Amino acid sequence: MFDPVIAPSGTLLGLLQRGRGDGTLHALTAPRPEALAALNHCVLRDPRHDWQVENRSLYYARLYLDLHGELDAIEAHLFDPEDVLDTEESRTGLALAVLGHLASYGRRDALALLRRYAAHGTNWAWALDELALRDDDAGLRALAAPVLARFATDAEGEAELAATVRDAFEPRPWRLWADDPRPSVATRVRAAQEAGCFDRWQRQMRPTGPRPGWSVRAVFEWAQRGVERGAALHVPAARCLSAVAGPEDRPEIVQAAEDGTEGARCTALRYLADSNDPDALTLIERAVATGSAPVVDAAVDAFERMRSLTAVDRARGWARRPDPLGAAAGRVLACRGGLQDRDPVLAALREAVRGEGPDAPTLWTLVDGAGRLGITCAAPVLRHIYRETASSHLRGRAARALAATDSSFGTGFAVECLWDCEETTREVAARHAETGDTRVVDRLRRLAADPAEEAEVQTAVRSRIGPEETAV
Repeated sequence: MFDPVIAPSGTLLGLLQRGRGDGTLHALTAPRPEALAALNHCVLRDPRHDWQVENRSLYYARLYLDLHGELDAIEAHLFDPEDVLDTEESRTGLALAVLGHLASYGRRDALALLRRYAAHGTNWAWALDELALRDDDAGLRALAAPVLARFATDAEGEAELAATVRDAFEPRPWRLWADDPRPSVATRVRAAQEAGCFDRWQRQMRPTGPRPGWSVRAVFEWAQRGVERGAALHVPAARCLSAVAGPEDRPEIVQAAEDGTEGARCTALRYLADSNDPDALTLIERAVATGSAPVVDAAVDAFERMRSLTAVDRARGWARRPDPLGAAAGRVLACRGGLQDRDPVLAALREAVRGEGPDAPTLWTLVDGAGRLGITCAAPVLRHIYRETASSHLRGRAARALAATDSSFGTGFAVECLWDCEETTREVAARHAETGDTRVVDRLRRLAADPAEEAEVQTAVRSRIGPEETAV
């Protein structure tokens, strides 16, 4: 999947792509055709940089409801000939998730589309998962025949069916089909369930990683074999060292951290940092200066995991360095520094935005640190990140930091956050939005009564309004 093209934050499309609350508020006041066009654009061209963790489906489904939107564009997208050519889940996953939420709100047209796609579409397993949560038994039983017809009845087809049943995210349809009164359905599904369970047991009995009795050298060699085949294994390898290494092995591990192979060096650095070895920080500094890019990344990551006061003190000395170790030092101070570290954390925050923009990965930790340390001078930068980032998770972190640093948050961004796509952001808004705005009170009531809303959000809402006010 290519990185999505995100429109400017001041446009309706840009707001909706980011999942901002202002996107919904602007869409409800825009001409309906324009709003629906922007909404369809987002649903059919997933705007998320990380579609597996960022939320959009409930946000878009609610807007379809508010706009009384038709589903013709989604139907055309799902059953386009490209569905056969592009089998990536990311092409249709968001549209199917939106349909799932719409079905839970009672949209029969959405339910019918899901059923049809589960029977005929390429990403049928996702549609079946959505139906497993929303459809009745009769609707699911009707899908047994078309789903099973996807798998040939030869040995290869039955093995594929067994793997599909074993790895199903939602097991309800398969359990229902295992008890189907039609022998042709129940027999195949039960056989697949049994084969899947046996396969899982076999895999557990054939471990491919380190075993008890391995030496330190064997662990290092295993980590290096991972490097040679493109798999970074230094993290599990470091855990293995914790099990097999004794005090007598320390010289060998230190030597590997200084000049070992890439896999051994990454493993040794991680192990020494996790065990708070007295030489760990010196070895990390040396690795950043002399190591390859993977070694530098492993060294920086190992340093950021250290919790000792010595590591925090060293971070104060490294914070001004113009290299990855300096950036990591800023993040360490953001996580574990004290009030005296506000200035370097603020400097690191500003430098990251200037140098890498509002979507820099380092901002996640620095934004949290600005809120934790109560850096009020960071509010302008946090507001910029909130407006411009394409990551709804980072925007939520910025909202939490603004709640701790910006006195205007309750009457400003907190209001629009009540419509945000991320439930954690809506929860922050529910706790801080000033109820003097009539939109806030109305929205709190709607969230309290919405069965699709997360429990944490509804708990926060009910802490602001009484039970008698929750009726919509």
